[in-house]
Amino acid sequence: MKLTMVIPTYWGRESSIGWLEGDAIYDHATPLDHEGTLGRAIESTAILEDTDLEIVILVAPNNDEITEQVEQKVSDIIRNSATNGINIHMFGPSHLGKLHDELKAAGMGDYCNLLSLRGYSNIRNMCLFIPHLMGSDVSLLIDDDEVFEDPHFISRAKEFIGNHHNGQFIDAVAGYYLQPDGDYLVNVTDSPWTRYWDKNASMNEGFKQVIGTPPRLKETPFVFGGNMVIHRDLFMKVPFDPMVPRGEDIDYLMNARMFGHSFMLDNELAIRHLPPAKFHPTWKRMREDIYRFIYERAKLMSQKETDGMKLISAGDMGSYPGNFLRDDLEEKITNACRLLSEEYLNNNDSLGSEEAFRNIELSLDDAVPDFDPFRHLCNLQKRWSELMSYISEREEMGSVLSEMKLEDASLLLSCES
Repeated sequence: MKLTMVIPTYWGRESSIGWLEGDAIYDHATPLDHEGTLGRAIESTAILEDTDLEIVILVAPNNDEITEQVEQKVSDIIRNSATNGINIHMFGPSHLGKLHDELKAAGMGDYCNLLSLRGYSNIRNMCLFIPHLMGSDVSLLIDDDEVFEDPHFISRAKEFIGNHHNGQFIDAVAGYYLQPDGDYLVNVTDSPWTRYWDKNASMNEGFKQVIGTPPRLKETPFVFGGNMVIHRDLFMKVPFDPMVPRGEDIDYLMNARMFGHSFMLDNELAIRHLPPAKFHPTWKRMREDIYRFIYERAKLMSQKETDGMKLISAGDMGSYPGNFLRDDLEEKITNACRLLSEEYLNNNDSLGSEEAFRNIELSLDDAVPDFDPFRHLCNLQKRWSELMSYISEREEMGSVLSEMKLEDASLLLSCES
């Protein structure tokens, strides 16, 4: 079983400039003048006992202007980080451009928009596509703000994937995060607005039910994007949905279930999550969640009986995210945003107050998809399957793959395909 670990790394402009309008929104893109967490993540692989894998670092700048600088920065970090003998590769926008060129030359240019390094869902799709390009059976998705603390992590990740368990083929396995304090529960903020937008409380309720109880492997309504193990039987057929601005991991679980695939959680597959502080304001992060939940609920509501697919409901999605996919979503948004707006106003932040209140208007208008999300998913899945099948038929993809290997401080032009 060939396993490829894919680690996206998100970068932004120098800290003196910060985020500008038009830049992609990521929770904590590393400023160009900082070292970030990538080196720490790579070096933590030294603890792993099973090193029969390859690592690909996906480079995701939040704007095109810094692409060359970011690729050089990440290349330097990789070369200066101990990898415990594991082959490590880098794939960035320059490689993606060449990949697009090859697809266009082969008459597959219409599929280029499926392969992008902008936006969480698109980047996650590259976490599926690159392992397929490398001939891998399994993709292991890890984030650059995590560290390995379990020497047996890789052997645990391989234990169930692609096998049958209690008569069921295991297409995907989710691990979970250990927070900086060592617990798997997240902090719950006690504020008037969070009593209506009780996201963290709902998450903890779900975590206790799934992570905190036996058996070790069980069906789960939530997953963690930085600790997912996906078999090729799934990633060949089902993509992440780029219409989801955040929460793409749980949305992917929904997509997988709709297409009849299993998704289990292993409560022994843990990784330490040590994220930097988030710098986007609460109203902006909440806005992203509002768009996400409204879209996902619309996807559930627009389902139709379809051969080879399974109908799922908010009731199948547990307390989280299920509590945010029900009929009272607009009521939650309205009550929470009004109170959040008041909180900003009490703190003399008139802009934050206006933007928090504006979330209510957006939830009733702009956030509501003007297309059929379920039909969109079906069309997306068809095109994704066609692209992945095309790659399977190619013996090699030429120069793009050959330029991925990093060694001796230079990009080599000789790598197996």
